[in-house]
Amino acid sequence: MWDLFKAELLRFRAWAIAYAAVQLVVLGFMSRVVDLAQQPYVVYQVIGIVYAVSGLLLGLYQMGGYRRPNAWLNLLHRPLPHWRVALALVGAGALLLAIAVLLPLLLVAAWQEWMTARVLDLRHLLLAGSGLLLALCAYLAGGYAMLADKRYGWSALVLVFGLLIARATGLGAIALQWYLLVVLAAMLLIAFKPDLSAPPRGAAAILLVAIPLQFAMWFALVIVGFGVEFVWIAQGSHPNNMAVAPPGGEKESEFAEGKDLMRMGLAGSRDPQAELWREQAQISEIYATGPGIRGLPQRHQLTNRVPMEFDDEARRVRWVFSHDSMRFEGYSLVDKGAVGSLGVDGNAAFPQPAQPGPEGLLVARDAVYQYDSDERRVLPRARLPRGEMLTGIDKAGDSALVLSNRALYFYDLRELDNDDSVLKPRQRVALPGRSGDLVRIDLMELLDGYLISFLFTFSSHNAEGALPYQQLLHVDEAGRATPVARRALSLDYPIAWRYQNWYASPLLYRAQKAWLDLYSGYVPGRDMATPPVPRTALWIAAVLSLLSVLGALWRLSRIAVSGPARMAWLAACAAIGLPALMSLWLMYRPRETLDEVPSAQAAMA
Repeated sequence: MWDLFKAELLRFRAWAIAYAAVQLVVLGFMSRVVDLAQQPYVVYQVIGIVYAVSGLLLGLYQMGGYRRPNAWLNLLHRPLPHWRVALALVGAGALLLAIAVLLPLLLVAAWQEWMTARVLDLRHLLLAGSGLLLALCAYLAGGYAMLADKRYGWSALVLVFGLLIARATGLGAIALQWYLLVVLAAMLLIAFKPDLSAPPRGAAAILLVAIPLQFAMWFALVIVGFGVEFVWIAQGSHPNNMAVAPPGGEKESEFAEGKDLMRMGLAGSRDPQAELWREQAQISEIYATGPGIRGLPQRHQLTNRVPMEFDDEARRVRWVFSHDSMRFEGYSLVDKGAVGSLGVDGNAAFPQPAQPGPEGLLVARDAVYQYDSDERRVLPRARLPRGEMLTGIDKAGDSALVLSNRALYFYDLRELDNDDSVLKPRQRVALPGRSGDLVRIDLMELLDGYLISFLFTFSSHNAEGALPYQQLLHVDEAGRATPVARRALSLDYPIAWRYQNWYASPLLYRAQKAWLDLYSGYVPGRDMATPPVPRTALWIAAVLSLLSVLGALWRLSRIAVSGPARMAWLAACAAIGLPALMSLWLMYRPRETLDEVPSAQAAMA
């Protein structure tokens, strides 16, 4: 085993050293140009994809070299259990990836920590480890894809893709990668057997192979839906690219001008002032705002939505937020030397991580701050009540607007410009819906307050968001909100389309949502009033489930499986639907049958 491990290291050592050297040069160059620890999310995503592709290629090439019949027999014809042979190969591959991927990252991190004044937090070291874990997961998926039956070996790649779109943060993201690493390692051990074309044996092995395959089949059905949508768009009848949106629907309201949206919402109102407000909306200035801040940082979050830094141009200082100290750490833009730290109203630690926001402000999940360059202080300007999270900041006339996941707050704009204390809201308007469904807010200033339109259509095109509607409120100067009108919008997408990802497999649909939201914490953008599934979609799902069971009965009659396995597959097809039937079709080949001897040849014999 040890000799095989060393042989694999020697086989790929030149490639690993070359990869590490190239990566070190690239990272070193980038570090001289930008601060790699303060890049937006898309940069980390691209780097993660590069690591995943590198690990995938290594797994494909390494196991592909042994998969040839002669090489495979020679590999397994050793006085070692098969799992120890697999462990030697995979252990060597993991060490090679650690040298190629992790070592250059740690060297660049060490340079940044000891040779510069830039911020390096624990989360950045965890991010480097996360890059290695992603490469290892892709490596195992590549090895499994090469060793397993080609009909379903590719299913492991869907699990790796799930890592790239999962919303877990901090240590939760690391835990998610470890979970998947263990699952992929077990799948590779199952595929590492003398007869590579044989289906898995044993209930545990079948489950480990079948469950990822069923998720892959569900994802394949989703991709088919995307293809249908592309054809729909090419025809020019898709709601998103129609020359004229259907009247009274979601798209018409989303793209309408503020004054037109106000007038449409007031058309069915019974308020005695509705007609007067309709005329006023035609000539008045309409202020638009909405949830423009999505995904504020959580402590020890591995990546940044936006760089957590801002520049003090007057002092030529760059302030970078540190998750470890929970303060902004500064360094000079002239000589790159450290200039100290910056806390809240002195040097107190921030309760939550803060980042630059609109209007030159600093924003956190529960507060708004303002930087005073003259006194080199960060002043708290607005605080949200416990349980509320910031989702937007804007201006409307002489008011500063702060939007949370539960309410819209009005502040005096003059106090924001001329005072330095914590502002108290003049009005608080509770949202008439969930924050995840909210798309836009339009305001019209009145003599006695505001007329506010809330549009809730964000995810109404699929099975997640609330049924689309528009709500108008009249808010007086004391902050009392009176409903003026509620307009239900027609659906631009038919039910058969809105629930296409759901009725293919309701169970897997919920499972993948739970997987993607695992360890993500509360996200205002995901807080939606999901409506009950309509009867039409339920009937479609029931028919597909029945067809899956009938298809499984026919397929099971043509393959060699035990009685308990037959019952388990029938139950899976009934509960999961089409993905289970597709998995059954791919995992088991039909029994081989002998052709009947023609009667003439039999007579001659």
